[in-house]
Amino acid sequence: MSYVELSKIISHLCLKKVFVPNESYKNLLIKSRHINRMGLDLIGALQEFNSRRILIMGESENLFLSNLNSEEIKKSIGTLFSLKPPVLFVTRNIQVSHEIIEMAQSYEIPIFMTEDKTSDFIIDLTEYLAEFLAPKISRSGGLISIHGDGVLIIGESGIGKSETALDLISRGHKFVSDDITEIKKISAHTLFGSAPENVSEFIEVRGVGIVNIRNLFGIDAIKKSETIDLVVSLEHWAENQRYSELGNEEKYVEILEVQVPFVSIPVKSGKNLSVIIEVAALNNKIKKFGGDPYSDLMKKLTKIDTVSEKIYTKVNCIWDIDDKLEKITTTQKI
Repeated sequence: MSYVELSKIISHLCLKKVFVPNESYKNLLIKSRHINRMGLDLIGALQEFNSRRILIMGESENLFLSNLNSEEIKKSIGTLFSLKPPVLFVTRNIQVSHEIIEMAQSYEIPIFMTEDKTSDFIIDLTEYLAEFLAPKISRSGGLISIHGDGVLIIGESGIGKSETALDLISRGHKFVSDDITEIKKISAHTLFGSAPENVSEFIEVRGVGIVNIRNLFGIDAIKKSETIDLVVSLEHWAENQRYSELGNEEKYVEILEVQVPFVSIPVKSGKNLSVIIEVAALNNKIKKFGGDPYSDLMKKLTKIDTVSEKIYTKVNCIWDIDDKLEKITTTQKI
């Protein structure tokens, strides 16, 4: 299970110590990337309370507690602390009452403070936790940032993924990873890809060897991470295989329960793969903003407002890592 040390969070966010029961807090491990902000929890609505999450107290919670007497504060906070959250973070430099300190002593809950606004602090904390604790996997393939969108290029070993990536970089696009891409799910619909730390900035080109992208193209040719907006599969050309020509097939590959648009490109002598992948990336960007080239063409051909029915198929995509199978699903446009 992924985790991050509490001491690293405190150091990264420059938090001030309010109360610590002992120095053992430095060894506490945070294992949830979600947080609990005090709210209805203060009146005993604890059905959804998760004791693994960091507890946050802001101005609103402090205002509520200020209207309670000493015993009511102890009862409210004591009920929360009895569930043993790992730590309490207090925002806006709020003066922590002696009742809260007393309950923290009783249940050995460390308390730290920030001067940041609650909303700003939660954003910074959530982003930091996501960096360490987001669900992640590794997939075979290289990631290139094309016009600001991440394109994950996959395919069988030796089909030309690295050579195509090198050509795209020479055309001004940014290199993220080669051969293996580490993928993190940072939200319900967003994936980020990056290179393993020990091989970032390097690409292997058959016949040439290892190439350092930073040395060859400069620092501006490298991007540490990028969203994964499109998966492009390079496949050997097969004469008996039907390939989409109209773009009326919507294909998606599922990665960490996120559906990512998918395009398969047959590799054949004379094809300019870099240009085709550039066009695929731009076409996908147009679709993200509501464009539909196929529907636009059908309207012009038929000169009516109705759109011809699209074709939806189910295919399988084999990721060449650990012989795992990723299933391509198709989504119908309404």
